[in-house]
Amino acid sequence: MLTSIGKFSKSFFVKLLVGIIILPFVFWGMGDVFRGGNQNVIASIDSEKVSTQEFVEYLRRLNLNEDQIKNLPNTDLIEKILSEYIGKRVMALEIEKLKITVNDDALRNIIKSDKLFFKDNKFSRTEYENFLIKSGITAPQFEANIAEQEKRRQFLSSLSGGLVVPEILVKQEFRKENQTKKIKYIDLEKYHSKIKPSEESKKELYERNKNIFFTEFKNIRYAVIEPEKISGSSELNENFFKQLDKIENNILDGQTFNDSVNSNNLQIVSIQKVNARKEDENKNTIKGLSDDLFKKIYNLNSTKSPEIFNLDDKYYLAEVSKIEKKNKTYNDPDVQEALNSQLNFKNKIELNTSIIKDISMGAFDKEKFEKFALENKLEIKDYKINNLKQNEIFSEGIIKRIFLTKDSQVDLITNSTLSKSFLVLAISTEYKNLKKETNDYEKYEAKARLNLINKIYQTHDNNLNEKYKVELNQRTIDRVKNSF
Repeated sequence: MLTSIGKFSKSFFVKLLVGIIILPFVFWGMGDVFRGGNQNVIASIDSEKVSTQEFVEYLRRLNLNEDQIKNLPNTDLIEKILSEYIGKRVMALEIEKLKITVNDDALRNIIKSDKLFFKDNKFSRTEYENFLIKSGITAPQFEANIAEQEKRRQFLSSLSGGLVVPEILVKQEFRKENQTKKIKYIDLEKYHSKIKPSEESKKELYERNKNIFFTEFKNIRYAVIEPEKISGSSELNENFFKQLDKIENNILDGQTFNDSVNSNNLQIVSIQKVNARKEDENKNTIKGLSDDLFKKIYNLNSTKSPEIFNLDDKYYLAEVSKIEKKNKTYNDPDVQEALNSQLNFKNKIELNTSIIKDISMGAFDKEKFEKFALENKLEIKDYKINNLKQNEIFSEGIIKRIFLTKDSQVDLITNSTLSKSFLVLAISTEYKNLKKETNDYEKYEAKARLNLINKIYQTHDNNLNEKYKVELNQRTIDRVKNSF
């Protein structure tokens, strides 16, 4: 049921896996294992067959969007999903071999400990039942999934159980974030901005990418599903959710938006030709519609495919009835901004790559650092960093990178978007002391433990790749790609 998927995925299972690294189980490192064979089998794990039917059912439950489905034949998305599915199957085989089980008492304790089902600070059977009703699932289904997640948690925990973290690793983690460092640095913004995109290069980029420069206008409509109109009560009670399920089932069976609205006496709100900024063709902002509700409706993937969703304890029936694309001209301000941003980004990559190449070859020492600044008329600044949060100039992420730079070493350090780039020369470093029996020691012991667990999981993953013989049927994979 629609009312289950969103809320269900955000509640219990997520909490169960907080702080646990999920083993990736990626099998593409085994060489070419694609083969022909029985078209009803898409893969095999040792002697166990994975049928095409069960994989397609799994694939459909993922609710791929329209663009993903349309591009399946041209991408490796199916292979990636199949890899993930095989990983889950391998984990299930390992769990079975280790005889990991969850008995009824353990399952009962897990559910009773979840604050999602609390009322007045204690477990409420009523809250639990209401959750199941709203989610549209049965207690056995929910509890089976909880048991499965708990078995996976126990399996992952068993790999790192009893782990003792050496003190030296704790100190290493502490020193990564707790030091005083004197540096010299050059802000490369002026260096990057010296090359401006030419009109010729912008026009060439525009002509090659005309198809992506457009504004999408959608006709949208929605109706509030008021409890009084479908259940005769203002409460979101069991009868309301039963009626809501009926509406949803009718929609899944092909009932149109209009028919659903008319049969349930709902009131339609229609908005014509609106873009993602909530503006009409004349750039007037649409009034009387909250941003959250607008985004929910506007982001529906298909036209004339009504959907029901919940927002702030209200339920809505909505659809996108029409989509129009209007091409943007070369002189459109948004187009100009996009072209300049793309070419500037390309320019930064090329300039930074040249510097990094010199650094990696050992050709960028203190003398070259100073010469680079002089030749490009850039200012060298002195700075002292005392902690990660000292971000008058550098963000925390960049400071972490600076802390990894050894004394007398030059490094090029950027943020993820390349909007900030610095050439840094480390001058001197003083490390702070870490005492045992303190909160800081516990904090960095946990970080060191997590790093060790990651390495253990990766090693186990590699062992599983060798332990299980996995074969994939490429013909069947191609057939699945073209069947949607």
